Amino acid sequence: MNLGRLLTPFQVSTALARNYGKHNKKYLYKDGKKYEGIIYYPRFPDHQDPPIEPAKLFRVQRIKPVKGNPFWEKRILKDLGLDGKQSDFTVVKNIPENNARLWKIKHLIKVTPVTFPYGEPTAQDVKHTILKENGECLVTKDIGPVAVRTEAREAFDQQPKRLDTDLLRKDSRLKWLNPW
Repeated sequence: MNLGRLLTPFQVSTALARNYGKHNKKYLYKDGKKYEGIIYYPRFPDHQDPPIEPAKLFRVQRIKPVKGNPFWEKRILKDLGLDGKQSDFTVVKNIPENNARLWKIKHLIKVTPVTFPYGEPTAQDVKHTILKENGECLVTKDIGPVAVRTEAREAFDQQPKRLDTDLLRKDSRLKWLNPW
């Protein structure tokens, strides 16, 4: 750099900002916390992550076609039962073996953790469970015994302000004849 001539502001800023060589990550990022081989750099020094309870099950759905993929990816999809229609899904356990298989085909699938907002189903509730697309597993319980339902029906039929078919027919006919 020739100091005898005048420099433009751009030349001054580029001359001062240039830094050759690699960054020393240990010097730049010295406040990292190590979690099982992964260094994590929190935004604030006293930052604490909220406790996370991992999901026991995953809902796995294929979102990309099988055609054009290597044989090992097709084999994994077939083992999971995802080689049929694209809208089909399967439920797998959250264990390291399954997670490794899902990692190999992560570009072909959509993984959603299964949650139980009203508690896990029992053996009697298995017939009444519904797994929604967002991963919620809902249990639809029985309404109750038949005797309770018949009593509720009789009480409804005996209500004087009940809207029955005759009353609705009469009211709609009057509104048809006199609209305003």
